[in-house]
Amino acid sequence: MGLLFCTFGYVTVIINILAIPAALLYANFLEWALHKYILHGLGKKKDSFWAFHWHEHHKTCRKNNNIDSAYEQPLKHKSLWKEKLGLLALLLMHVPMLFILPAFFVTLVFCLYNYLKVHRKSHLDAEWAKENVPWHHEHHMGKSQDANWGVTHDWFDRLFGTKK
Repeated sequence: MGLLFCTFGYVTVIINILAIPAALLYANFLEWALHKYILHGLGKKKDSFWAFHWHEHHKTCRKNNNIDSAYEQPLKHKSLWKEKLGLLALLLMHVPMLFILPAFFVTLVFCLYNYLKVHRKSHLDAEWAKENVPWHHEHHMGKSQDANWGVTHDWFDRLFGTKK
């Protein structure tokens, strides 16, 4: 019985270790897909809940060399509340994973925090964005704003051919 428990324990540890890179890939895919299909797909429709992304955020960035001053005081801006509420809803949808694969859920929490940090920094410091997340800078300032959907990484843009 002791050997069975010990083996099961090792399997659980290995599965949780493998869950970390799986969660990194999954979170980055969600970032890519939600940006492409929700924030731009639905966001271009003026009556959409997600319209703030295209009609406010992109418009502001284009006018100000990728700077969106809303990120200086995010609690004062309705559009950033919508972004955070959307991310919170996404996180809450994944809470069951905490009990199934804790490492997966914790990695998702880290990815969400990293997304918020990187996205904010990229729109407060354009030079930092050019250097550290050039694909996201290009998404806002390049010829086509319908490309380069990744914010923290460009993995899925490379994979799906949407990197410009």
